This record gives sequence, C-alpha cells and structure tokens, in this order.
Amino acid sequence: MTLPTARLGATDMEITRVGFGAWAVGGSWEYGWGPQSDEESINAIRHAVDQGVNWIDTAAVYGLGHSEKVVAQALKGVSDRPYVFTKCGMLWESDGNVARVARPETIRREVEDSLRRLRVERIDLYQVHQTPDDGTPVEMYWETMAELKQEGKVRAIGLSNHSALRLEKAEQVAHVDSLQPPFSLIDRMAAPEIDWCARDGAGVIVYSPMQSGLLTGAFSRQRVDTLPEDDWRRRSPDFTTGLDANLALADALRPVAERHGVSQAAVAVAWTLAWPGVTGAIVGARSPEQVDGWLPAASLELTREDLHEIATAVARTGAGRGPVRP
Repeated sequence: MTLPTARLGATDMEITRVGFGAWAVGGSWEYGWGPQSDEESINAIRHAVDQGVNWIDTAAVYGLGHSEKVVAQALKGVSDRPYVFTKCGMLWESDGNVARVARPETIRREVEDSLRRLRVERIDLYQVHQTPDDGTPVEMYWETMAELKQEGKVRAIGLSNHSALRLEKAEQVAHVDSLQPPFSLIDRMAAPEIDWCARDGAGVIVYSPMQSGLLTGAFSRQRVDTLPEDDWRRRSPDFTTGLDANLALADALRPVAERHGVSQAAVAVAWTLAWPGVTGAIVGARSPEQVDGWLPAASLELTREDLHEIATAVARTGAGRGPVRP
C-alpha cells in the first residue's frame, strides 16, 4: 500500500503521515500499558510495515530496553526497512526507578546501547525524551546530540516534550530537525511549539493523537475499571476526573467517522494531521487489528465542515485544554 508522505523538516526523510508507536510493546513497567505478548507486538509492527508505514518510534526507556529489542526482532529480515526513531535521556536503575538525565557522557552511553538493542548501524532520528532533572542546560546536551549527527551515529536529531523557549536555545547550537510533543483533541497545549517548528523549519511528529485510546470510541467507564493494575492510565486524570468529558468528545466523532467510512480513531488522528506544521502522527498498536483501525487517517482529509463540527463538540463537552481548531 502506498501512503501519503511528508518531508520531516529539513532532513532528507520522507515519512508517512502516520508512524508506528512502540510504547505499549515494551510491556509491563512503571509507565507501561500492562502485559503484552511479544509475538503480537511483532505481528502488529510487521503488519503496519506491510501496509506501507515507513517509520517506527520507540524509546530506550519503554519497557526498560524491551521495546527496542522487540522492534529489532520485528524488523529482522525485512528487506525494505522502515526508519527507526528512538530517544535518550531517561535512565533506569536495577530496581526500575527512572531518572531524567541528559549529560554528554550518559547520552553517548545510551546511543551505543540503543544501537546494540535495535541492531542498526545508525539511528534515523535520535531524540532527547524529556527535559532533564539533573540541571544539564539544553545547550550542553544539544551540542552532544549535534556531535552524534556529525559522527554519523544518528541521521537526524530531535527534542521531545520541550518548550518553545528550550527549542530556541537549542537552535542557537544546531538546527532542531524535529519535535515530538503530545498533541490530540484532548491535549492541545503544544500548539505554540508546533507553530515555532513551522516557522523554523523543524518537523513535528506528535504522539498520543488518540489520547492513549480515549478517542478511539472503544472506551467506556467500565473498560477503564478493568484496566490492569500496572497500566499507567489508571492513574491519569484523563481516565479519572476528566473521563466523562473525554468520552463525550469521543462519541461526538462518530458522525464524522460515519460520513467518511472510517473509525473514530482515524478521525482523531487526522485532526492532528490537519494542524499546520504537523508532519506525522505516532500511533500505537498492540495488534494488527488496531493498526487497521487508524491506518486510514494517513489519507483522510477532514473538511472545513468536519473541523467546525469537531471544534463545536470540544467546546460543548469541555474536554481538554488548548485551541480547538487548526
């Protein structure tokens, strides 16, 4: 299948408008999604690639290294390998505790570990996962990232979960190839950062466009009550205090989905892709069937009437925060 593509910022990579997100395939850990079969994860990744998805986004910390290993297994023997994106800056101890650290020496150690787990010679996009807690200034860790690019260990460099102010500081050191912010119909607060990227020629790959499953139309209060105890969503305000408004918004996407003959999940993802400056959306899946649910978003173009109807639903339900339409 041929899917629409877009250039990732100023890089030479043309990426499909949707990419496979490998957070959940990491399995159980502090911020995991509960138990997950590696076999099912591998089937989901290969199905997405077979359907034309040409990039996978993971991170060293997902499953404490396990997600990267699963991605490597899934891509073993794949002749036309998709781009592989991963992240650094979140270190874990033997007891599973995670710390945000982005010192030059830790980044260099992390990139070697990721190269080994992923079984690749070069990472296509390497990103700093979070703003570090260790006090390392962005200029320092971004210089190290630029050095890795110059050395050929990574093809492009990006930042995830960074403010426009930090993006500007990083840009003074080396060009920011991409940003990965959370962005969905519920969490719309990254609009200023997306605008910054559009002005400065950085690509944007948004994550959680379905708000961790809430916008798929498959959730209910009863389903939330049955989530595994080690599923991080049980502790999230989106799945507790904000649940009723979020489910009402998801239900409001149904008429739009029916008009286009797609799922509510595809509408939710397509809404993020309609935002100026967004290059692609990272969409997670734990099975091939879930991939089929959101794949049509890659080609779905929402009309002006669709966007107005969705904006009205956001205002009516009071779900989330941020601007309501592109």
